[in-house]
Amino acid sequence: MFQINGDKESKSKKKAAKSDSDGSEAELKSTKSKKKSSSGAASMFNTSGDKDKDKDKDKDKDKDKDKDKDKDKKTKKKGKAEESADSESEKEEKSKKKKGKGKKKKDRAPTPEIEFDNLETFVMQPAPQGVTVKCRVTRDQRGMDKSMYPIYYLHLDNEKKTFLLAGRKRKKSTTSNYLVSIDATDLSRGGDNFVGKLRSNLMGTKFSVFDNALHPERALPDLSNARQELAGISYETNVLGIKGPRRMTIVIPGMDKDGERVPLRPRNDCDGLLIRLQNRRMDNLIELRNKTPVWNEDSQSHVLNFNGRVTQASIKNFQIVHNKDLDYIVMQFGRIADDIFTLDFNYPLCAVQAFAVALSSFDGKLACE
Repeated sequence: MFQINGDKESKSKKKAAKSDSDGSEAELKSTKSKKKSSSGAASMFNTSGDKDKDKDKDKDKDKDKDKDKDKDKKTKKKGKAEESADSESEKEEKSKKKKGKGKKKKDRAPTPEIEFDNLETFVMQPAPQGVTVKCRVTRDQRGMDKSMYPIYYLHLDNEKKTFLLAGRKRKKSTTSNYLVSIDATDLSRGGDNFVGKLRSNLMGTKFSVFDNALHPERALPDLSNARQELAGISYETNVLGIKGPRRMTIVIPGMDKDGERVPLRPRNDCDGLLIRLQNRRMDNLIELRNKTPVWNEDSQSHVLNFNGRVTQASIKNFQIVHNKDLDYIVMQFGRIADDIFTLDFNYPLCAVQAFAVALSSFDGKLACE
């Protein structure tokens, strides 16, 4: 679960405030509140239920150790604690007020400057925990060729407008097939700048995202040099033609305890992310969904709060969340001009995954509209 700034301090203060009561009911209440507060931390993206159980056990042991330490401190500093109880509570209230003000300022502050030495490494690594990577997608569809096959560019939304990725739909392909490159001018499959691809099914309702490694049929028997599947994207079909927001599900590989993506190298199409999602084989996988918009009577439309990052209504506007924490926006995408869109993503997504999800939203899906 994600570690939010101030959670650790607030937990320790709660322990200090409740140290005088040793009743079993108070202990049960404290453990319940700790479990609730931990529901928004980075471990919700960690893989395997067994690991989560082990972590819960370790947490319980750590809590018991902390309680023993608190009791030892109480016996040594009992007299001083009684005298300074009022002053400490006043300090805590003041510090909480200061922290609340600080959080508001952080929301209004510009995104921290993101620097990297190797572009290919950066776009493949998960976003830094606690940092929202704010980007902008531009669509170039000027000219006869580009009107049919636009080129999409991803830049960091900063003063330098740092280039990250470019993508284009491949010609003469039976299904929608997008190439993703770290060079704005080299979008060829055989080039050195090719880092990934997005491939759809015949109906254009399901998409798979891969890196630039070898196809399983051409890879080594142990698949050590085979391509990794980075994401599976599924749009819910709308056969009745009912007007409303799109519904999409995204499945990605899970994260290990070090915050790194667990490699997933399917041997064939029957072993891919979307098939595993369909069969509910979710070991080492993360399931994400788009946040359900709220109907607004005044505007007579479905709305989402993009905090000023999206300015135009569009069916392509969406936010991606995890079921365990609907307030943590893993990714959001929306229109600000005819051919300009904002794309913001957080841990555990990387730039290639987020860009591929955005490209899938541009692709024509007659069964989903």
